Amino acid sequence: MARLAQLSVILLGAIGALATLKLGEELLAPLTLALVAGAVLSPLSDAWERRGSAPLWGALFGLILTLAVVACLVLTFQPIVARLVEQAPKVWSDMRQVVDGIRGLFRQLSEVSNELADAVAPKANAAPADASAEAGVGMPTVTDALLAAPAVLSQIIVFAGSLFFFLLTKREIYGWVSLRLSRRGERALVTERLRRAERKVARYFSTITLINACLGIVTALALQLLGTPDAMIWGVVAFLFNFVVYLGPAVFVVILLFVGVAEFDGAKSLAPAAAFLFLNALEGQFVTPALVGRHMAINPLLVFLSLVFGIWLWGAIGGIVAIPLLVWILVLNDALSEPEARGQTEPNSA
Repeated sequence: MARLAQLSVILLGAIGALATLKLGEELLAPLTLALVAGAVLSPLSDAWERRGSAPLWGALFGLILTLAVVACLVLTFQPIVARLVEQAPKVWSDMRQVVDGIRGLFRQLSEVSNELADAVAPKANAAPADASAEAGVGMPTVTDALLAAPAVLSQIIVFAGSLFFFLLTKREIYGWVSLRLSRRGERALVTERLRRAERKVARYFSTITLINACLGIVTALALQLLGTPDAMIWGVVAFLFNFVVYLGPAVFVVILLFVGVAEFDGAKSLAPAAAFLFLNALEGQFVTPALVGRHMAINPLLVFLSLVFGIWLWGAIGGIVAIPLLVWILVLNDALSEPEARGQTEPNSA
């Protein structure tokens, strides 16, 4: 009975934690993203301090570098979005026959279904069939954008402030956490384990960044050979989308299908998406396992579940932070599972 009560308390606590994380998305999502970015930037801030500079300058450097990268990404995506909007009428014109054909097929199936239903119950299906078709999907307006601007600005401020103060005071933060996670006399060991988890996340992210950069360059070259406009910019997009494993490449394939239909005719319209699929398969099957799996072998099921949970919880930000947080938790759990191991050598990577 006591065991059942304990499990009930744990279950209620988990449900409450999930509800808190979901309801606090506007605050907790940028805060978590800032902590992950701080862990990734920790080698730069540590190198800055080793040169004799104050932590303040290392934190400022990390913050300015991050904001500059975000600004460059926004400037990169702006012409891409504008070009897609311009090409939308041509894409719709090219795909109209396919769409009409699909509509005709569903219309025929619906008519057959209605005839069978009328044969069984003639008066049971007299509801208007076009009631749902009249409903339209409202497009965002300028007013919607203006109303959303304060929320976006507040999230940017939370992210920037959290990143800066984490980089500035991370030694104190690790000391405070280790004091409460360790037994007496083991504080230094747990602090080192926390920093080890931080280094592992930074190493993972730097390796993945290198792999994605190479994929983006090769993708840009392939699209350039195919004659796709703005191939270099699409290479940058491939680089970014590949950070969200599984889902990011899938979304990019859909985008390249859109681009292919807009720019080419016939079978060549599938070439950009097919080229990226081939390159992404090579990267996923050979390059990433060789470079990442050598240092940290993570169960693919854990990767997939953490990604799905992150996207369900916080959308795009959740998808970005899911894998670094998984790496951090695995390494830290391995460290804290041996509290009596005072003075022992550190275990291998998670």
